[in-house]
Amino acid sequence: MLHLSDNQFSRRNFLSAGSLALGGLSLPQLLQAKDAVKQAGGIVKDKCVVFLFQHGGPSQTETFDPKMDAPSGIRSMTGEIPTRIPGITFGSTFEKLAKLNDKFSIVRSFTTESGAHDSKPIVCKYSHNAQIGGHYARVAGASHPQFGMPRNVWLHPQSVDPGATDPIMKLGKFDVTGPLGPAYAPFQPSGKGDLRRDMQLTVDPNRLGDRRTLLGSLNDYRRTVESGGVTEGLDKFQSQAFETLTSGISDAFDISKEDPKIFERYDTSKLMDVERISKRWNNRPRYTNHVNNLGKLMLLARRLAERGAGFITVTTDFVWDMHADSNNATMTEGMGYVGTPFDHAVSAFIEDVEARGLSEKILLVCCGEMGRTPKVNKKGGRDHWGGSAPLLLYGGGLKMGQVVGSSTRDGGEPASDRVIIPNLYATIMGTLLDTAGLRAVAGIPPEVSQVMNGSSPIKQLM
Repeated sequence: MLHLSDNQFSRRNFLSAGSLALGGLSLPQLLQAKDAVKQAGGIVKDKCVVFLFQHGGPSQTETFDPKMDAPSGIRSMTGEIPTRIPGITFGSTFEKLAKLNDKFSIVRSFTTESGAHDSKPIVCKYSHNAQIGGHYARVAGASHPQFGMPRNVWLHPQSVDPGATDPIMKLGKFDVTGPLGPAYAPFQPSGKGDLRRDMQLTVDPNRLGDRRTLLGSLNDYRRTVESGGVTEGLDKFQSQAFETLTSGISDAFDISKEDPKIFERYDTSKLMDVERISKRWNNRPRYTNHVNNLGKLMLLARRLAERGAGFITVTTDFVWDMHADSNNATMTEGMGYVGTPFDHAVSAFIEDVEARGLSEKILLVCCGEMGRTPKVNKKGGRDHWGGSAPLLLYGGGLKMGQVVGSSTRDGGEPASDRVIIPNLYATIMGTLLDTAGLRAVAGIPPEVSQVMNGSSPIKQLM
């Protein structure tokens, strides 16, 4: 918990508060970066992307392409369920999503081209090894010019649960910025990482993860320094940094302020007793995190999207790896731990966004770094596979209620025109920005231009 003693409110300490980083640089530096990209303001659309990254590699067969006409050992191990669109079925775990599939689109010809664990498509060779939210922030600015909200945000279980395990970074980092520089790294509202390192005030490190208390303490700090006239004489960037840290945007990060009925709709912790998750799996703590926190993460993502965040990455703590080995559950058991919360949280998000009239503003993207093998292994799991992977898109003003492309009989490869990561990037960036207009903006690095305009969007969605 952040602790501020009465004798610490000097101008020096105030400036230290202004150096609370949003991803590696101080707020004043970030605001200066934002000021430098004002010329691109006309091409930045009032839209947001929420990228729910299914870390571990979800199975295309047990999710959106069950292949029930394929032989045993290939077809979905969880069976299938009809959807609202005649002739289209999903894996039976997705009962809620099956009733909403006229609201979103599925791509069955998507491939990540690699069966390796990493953080693609969020970070990969096509993004020049920089997190794609950073590319957006490089154009749009590091923070919203009106609301002060960070443009690029990364949410993981610790963002809503300080007791959750640390994100797995050895199998793919989500905060790297490559050639873009640290100003465009994602903000992590978790009280960890750069947030911890850059806080120069007196801190109780054992309780810093309590984001609500941190923000409350900043508000107390605001009242104290204002009463003492500390803000006088600061340059505009320092003053604006202070406003960002201590203004009303703090409420957006506090999901306890949400309507209890809405909170209840999102809550995935009620779906199962986590004590019933088998202790035979080494990944049990992460299954527990997923069950307890995915709904809260999606609720937080919606709150930030409403308040000016432009690119929000939500990671699911490496739970989709289902080899049926000592670490990971079988496909059938694992889909209960992982797929059921996903079905609930994503459905709640879609219904909430629809009810708020935000379907044109918010684009939801759901995929992982790969798919799973067409053939089930001897232990009842599926192994790494780069040939085909599930992809869901909702909202953003795109064409919804369709299945894009098709896969081979065993679901292992695209049977129609392949959709690859650059196509996904073009679709995302075309939603967020006037990418054609970007060509006329001076000073945009070639790496950013390539991500924005290096390929064509998914044509069926346009």
